Amino acid sequence: MTTGLPLLYYQVHHAPSGTTGTPLLLMHGLFGSADNWGSIARQLAQHGPVISVDLRNHGRSPHHASQTYAEMAADVLAVCDHLDLAQVHVLGHSLGGKVAMQFAMQSPQRVNKLIVVDMAMRAYADVHTALIDAMLAVDLSLCASRSEVDKALAPAIPNLMVRQFLLTNLHKVDDRLQWRLNLAALKANYGQLQSALLPPENTGLTMPSLFIRGERSDYVNAQDMHTISQHFTQASFVSLPTDHWVHAEQPQLFMQAVAAFLAE
Repeated sequence: MTTGLPLLYYQVHHAPSGTTGTPLLLMHGLFGSADNWGSIARQLAQHGPVISVDLRNHGRSPHHASQTYAEMAADVLAVCDHLDLAQVHVLGHSLGGKVAMQFAMQSPQRVNKLIVVDMAMRAYADVHTALIDAMLAVDLSLCASRSEVDKALAPAIPNLMVRQFLLTNLHKVDDRLQWRLNLAALKANYGQLQSALLPPENTGLTMPSLFIRGERSDYVNAQDMHTISQHFTQASFVSLPTDHWVHAEQPQLFMQAVAAFLAE
């Protein structure tokens, strides 16, 4: 592996016997994990093998002090090499969407089709450092349960749904609660994660690409779609009646859009 790290953690959802097709690789967003795809991964596996990864510093994957998009794309390539996958379809949401685009730019010959969910190529404002700081501020040694951590987070993070999502990253080691997230590294590298992608100059990527956006989300606007089309020349766009968490808010509409695109 080019980064010198152990392999990323991944889950394989096998297709029914006799089903063939290009494997689909799924990548989660910031503070997420492979577990986030849940039933969607299992449904997509009815059409072909599905591999869900935990990005570095997330889930069960290795921790590392550095976290650039180039490094994360190299991590994904290492998974493909390890599984002997000559080509894959790639689907990423939010942070995972940027990683998916970076992977397509670094290893275009390995990407059959690209699907990006509610993410553009530009830099984004800081809306996550406060969440990282809130998690870092909790003394987990004083918390015996998930509900106690939830209570400790509540003053800084009043949104219950956000807290519930963050709490999926808790696990127990020797009967003590710990974050699976490498919070210190995420905070140190947050500037990298905010940054815009820098595609190769004068290079248009020609793999079929689907960009799914939430109609009530501000992550992908008209200018973003124009920029995306300049670099991903076969891009098509679908808008669904959701906020940022497109696949969680409208799973059936999301599934229909993805399945139709992969079947083309």
